[in-house]
Amino acid sequence: MKRPLARLALGYASGLLLAQLFQPPLPVLFTAAFVILILLLILKKYRAWLLLPLLALIGWTNFETRTTVVSTNDLRAIIGHAPTLATVRGQLAEMPRLKISERDGEEIWRSVVRVRVTEMSRNKNFLPALGEVVVTTPGVLGSNFFTGQSVEISGVLAEPPAPLAEGLFDFKNYLAARGIFYQLKTDSTNDWKISEPILASPPLTDRFLNWSQHTLARGLPNEDGPLRLLWAMTLGWRTAFTGDVGDPFLRAGTMHMFAIDGLRIALLSGLIVTFLRMLRLSRAWCGAIALPMIWFYTAATGWESSAVRASVMMTLVLGGWALKRPGDLLNSLAAAALFILVWDPRQLFEASFQLSFFVMLVIALMLPPMNLLFDRLLKHDPLLPDELLSDWKKISLWLARHLLRYGGLSFAAWMGSLPLSAKYFHLFSPISTPANVLAVPLGTAALTANLGALLCGDWLPWFTELFNHAAWFFMVAMTWVSEVATKIPGAYFYVGEPSLTSIVLYYLVVIAIFSGWFKTQWRKNFGAALLVFIGAFYLWHWQSTRDETTLTVLPLNGGHAVLVDADGRKNDWLINCGNENAVKFTLKDFLRAQGVNTIPRLVLTEGDLKNCGGATELDTLFGVNELWTSEEKFRSAAYREAIAHFEKSPSRHHYFHAGETNGFWKILFPAAEIKVAKAGDSPLVLLGNIHGTKILLLSNLSRAGQSALLGSAPDLHADLVIAGLPQQGEPLSDHLLEAIQPRVIVITDSEQPATRRASRALIERLQATKIPVVYTRTAGAVTILARPNGWSLRTMDGQEFSSPTADK
Repeated sequence: MKRPLARLALGYASGLLLAQLFQPPLPVLFTAAFVILILLLILKKYRAWLLLPLLALIGWTNFETRTTVVSTNDLRAIIGHAPTLATVRGQLAEMPRLKISERDGEEIWRSVVRVRVTEMSRNKNFLPALGEVVVTTPGVLGSNFFTGQSVEISGVLAEPPAPLAEGLFDFKNYLAARGIFYQLKTDSTNDWKISEPILASPPLTDRFLNWSQHTLARGLPNEDGPLRLLWAMTLGWRTAFTGDVGDPFLRAGTMHMFAIDGLRIALLSGLIVTFLRMLRLSRAWCGAIALPMIWFYTAATGWESSAVRASVMMTLVLGGWALKRPGDLLNSLAAAALFILVWDPRQLFEASFQLSFFVMLVIALMLPPMNLLFDRLLKHDPLLPDELLSDWKKISLWLARHLLRYGGLSFAAWMGSLPLSAKYFHLFSPISTPANVLAVPLGTAALTANLGALLCGDWLPWFTELFNHAAWFFMVAMTWVSEVATKIPGAYFYVGEPSLTSIVLYYLVVIAIFSGWFKTQWRKNFGAALLVFIGAFYLWHWQSTRDETTLTVLPLNGGHAVLVDADGRKNDWLINCGNENAVKFTLKDFLRAQGVNTIPRLVLTEGDLKNCGGATELDTLFGVNELWTSEEKFRSAAYREAIAHFEKSPSRHHYFHAGETNGFWKILFPAAEIKVAKAGDSPLVLLGNIHGTKILLLSNLSRAGQSALLGSAPDLHADLVIAGLPQQGEPLSDHLLEAIQPRVIVITDSEQPATRRASRALIERLQATKIPVVYTRTAGAVTILARPNGWSLRTMDGQEFSSPTADK
């Protein structure tokens, strides 16, 4: 079957990809598109060849018109890159959402909402302004703030923060993909005012959402976790996923149950159409009634991108069915993608769009041949008439066929999501297919019960409560299945982000295999040769990079950690870990993004809470095989608790001694014969020699400790030095710098608390040495790559340094 819309969608999408690489002026794009359009109209013979370039230019131009600063009133033209105190006026683009986080055992509530800005003031005069901003406010906004309400808000307007390190969630890019380039932070709800014109009541969609939450809670004793998850599943209420609530679903691959996606829309459509067909309505009337109801549900759940995509797809499928037109899933998928990307071209670069369409594409390609295979495997003797089969045989064959098809569907969906799950969630979950075989029916039953409760509402309260209790039970069961599945050994692994090349090659191979491209012998031979070439290339790449060692210096709100990633996990080290909050909210996500599942060796260099306070929590989350410390007895309570925790199994705690070498680390300090007065005078000082690159880790060494180090270590020369800020005084005295003679200095300071920022005096003193200095407060994480032929250093804010290794 020909699929003309697939070619159109591919041509249009190629223009969006070009827009990421090149940004020519809009007049150039309009001119080029107009010229090709004229040629297409004149040269009939070449229309097929000119159509794809024209579509690419249309996509390219559409993307540029959405992202280029055209108006002088654009917020990007007014504000630029510097944060500013401002008051904005505009309308709420959505109903405020609640975000709940936990710190030190307490729930912290914040309101988050998008605002369409129309005016802005940085003094007393309001001037026209255009753009959307995300507003975050501590606390809960009142019920008079709803979609469409005109508001006036004061706070700090700034660009969203960039990620602290590679692999962490990029909030700035996430918002930019939605056309939002600024975030307004307020101190409290007192910074909000309602302005003219004042709306008396929320729009219908907001009222429906509030009514739905109340209805789905009817008859249940309290607002607990399962109820919040039901709100998330049925209404898109994202507040449900507080803290680590979503982790079991992500690890088991069942998180898709909480997106307002195809499953939700298909189930709703099926219920509506089934009910209408029971009333003996024609296909045309079923479509005319069902489609507006689907789009109302999409609007009521906040116009989630996944819901819009699913509704577009269902409109095409259900519309074709209602009009009695033949359907083709791949063609409908291409049509939905083309429609959505014309409406909002930035969606191509959203994770949810990519997951939705690649999963559906792989399902559409893999499922038909898999179903044929299952049918052949379960086919009974063709010479035996069906009438002679026993009833139990017929039932068992029917059950086996449907179970295999259902399992095949889950497996195809897993195959379709495999590289994108690794990219966006850093997860590889072999348990996903069996977990979904159990969890999806339970989730579907919960969703069906919730839809039944909404249909009964206040008119049949007994049935509403019955449906709600059933939905609560099914949600508890689905949660239990996901949690148990993740406890099975080998159920999931955290993996590093795959390269774009690897993702593209994966989908090309899967599409080529299951689309029948390898039908001819020539193509089979070509494909086999190509696969051998790809395998050889990856083998060469692995062999050429296995000698590389990566060190990442991660600032952690006053402390810092250094992750050493060498060849093989057994050679990896984590030096310091930050306090408990740093582990929960930063280090945990960073380590998972690097594909770390266990910590082979943890080093605690000192007793400062900001560097060692999260050791116990880290062991709980990842499991630490070995703890390494000096024999110094720090008085820090956090340090003593960490030592006591690891010494419950004495074989886990090991000691460093000055002068020893462990791996590529030489322990320089503290020497046993040196007596110090304060804890800050005796942190561990390590000198790494990695393929000839020398890296000195000074921790938060005080001035007294620096003097003691100079007297005890004869050779301190290093290419790179990493130093924290001591409690008193400055790091890196002039005498110490003269002994080290580094090529680059890394100072691990932080924005908060203020005492952990590098002072102006320190900055000026180090600047006078003419040695490049990196401050992690502004640069973010620092990544050092040591190779046999030299080293390179890069920071999150774009600084780069490199040098060949002088001696091996």
